[in-house]
Amino acid sequence: MFIIDAHEDIAWNALNFGRDYTGSALAIRAKEAHTPVPRQNGLAMLGRPEWLLGRIGIVFATIFVSPWDKRMGSWDTQSYRDAAEAHGFAQAQLDYYHRLEEEQPTFKIVRDASDLEAVRQSWESTELADKMIGLVLLMEGADPIGEPAEAEYWYEQGVRIIGPAWSGTRYSGGTGKPGPLTDIGHELLEVMSDLNIILDLSHISEEAFYQALDHFDGTTIASHSNPRQIAEPNSQDRALSDEDIRALAERSGVIGVVPYNRFLSSLWTAADGKRAVRVERVVDAIDHIFQVTGSSNHVGIGSDFDGGFGAEATPAEIDTVADLGTIRTTLLERGFKNSDVEGVMCGNWMRILRQALANNG
Repeated sequence: MFIIDAHEDIAWNALNFGRDYTGSALAIRAKEAHTPVPRQNGLAMLGRPEWLLGRIGIVFATIFVSPWDKRMGSWDTQSYRDAAEAHGFAQAQLDYYHRLEEEQPTFKIVRDASDLEAVRQSWESTELADKMIGLVLLMEGADPIGEPAEAEYWYEQGVRIIGPAWSGTRYSGGTGKPGPLTDIGHELLEVMSDLNIILDLSHISEEAFYQALDHFDGTTIASHSNPRQIAEPNSQDRALSDEDIRALAERSGVIGVVPYNRFLSSLWTAADGKRAVRVERVVDAIDHIFQVTGSSNHVGIGSDFDGGFGAEATPAEIDTVADLGTIRTTLLERGFKNSDVEGVMCGNWMRILRQALANNG
């Protein structure tokens, strides 16, 4: 079976840095070797050859723009001052994915169950040229949605997952900006439920997390969030407490574990170097979710690769996205059952997608 990665910031990188993801991650690194980009966003980990050779069959590909007060630097061209700017930058990223699909037959935006099945079947071929990389479009931070009813437009354009917050938004408190769901945040969840859009609770504030679980009756995930017991980031909103994990599991949700050293070891710093953290620590995070929920059904991979860090900040055994399979190998070496391992690497996210896309198309 192929691997599903529930969080990759593809369009943001393509538009900010001109990264050509139809080529290889190593080619991107060579092009950027004498530029500021590796310092700004790390060593590139994504590229078509790496996705294919690593058997990454489906990616949750983000539409991500940041509020101006959280701008990452003068190079951050995707930061907005108001809802109109947020919409414009997000539209440009959406257009990027549409062009990628139109110009490169390897890539297919997954809009409905038939698209999902087409991608799945393509991986049954023995020919590399026949395989497709499915893109499930995920809006990370809802400020590009001018008003809740506008979620229907984004749905029609292919967006199938929305996270109301990155930092705080007009819809919800988020990382570094605690607060509740706003009135229009509640309205947005109602529209999302009607459209069968998946709710992503990564980055949402603790208060809004439970309000959303109480208010939203659709499919719910955390695309890229590690257990708080494994590592404590600077903001609690970037990690899940055991109570959060259990609450999400009670809603049949899935949590994407992030192979990022800072989210795997609270004491890790860049000065420690890549080899200070091993892939076993990713397995520790997965196992923690197993133990808290009593099941293997609620955890997958959500790498967040090229999302503010690169290969210099991932476990020793992971250099590009092609190496995500080392997680499978380590799980099996640790003694996990094959069925549980395949659930982590693909099956649990596939269940979520089938559930959410069943009534689409």
